[in-house]
Amino acid sequence: MSQRPFLIPAFLIAVAAIPLILGLVPRNRLYGVRTRRTLSADGIWYAANRFGGGVFLAASALYLLVAAFFPTPVAPGAGLGLLVLHLGAFVLPLFVGVVVLGRYTRSLGRGES
Repeated sequence: MSQRPFLIPAFLIAVAAIPLILGLVPRNRLYGVRTRRTLSADGIWYAANRFGGGVFLAASALYLLVAAFFPTPVAPGAGLGLLVLHLGAFVLPLFVGVVVLGRYTRSLGRGES
């Protein structure tokens, strides 16, 4: 078991978020914040993806900070509390980010029709 069990996923999420923040990803059905609303217009797509990229980059950065300061013990069964800390530091910010992103995305484009 790694001393930082979610290090690679957190790093990959951070790397995937950067092109979204920079507005480099055009509307598509594979990569980015894909909802009916975001796929309906470029302005909504880019705004939601910039915001979402920032949210996911922040969530990854939070986990990476926790991983830097609280490595888990390598011995099996040791440090269950630290493993739970790592799991929470990885999953909770992502969950909160998805909720906040959903609210933000629903607010985009209102009043345009």
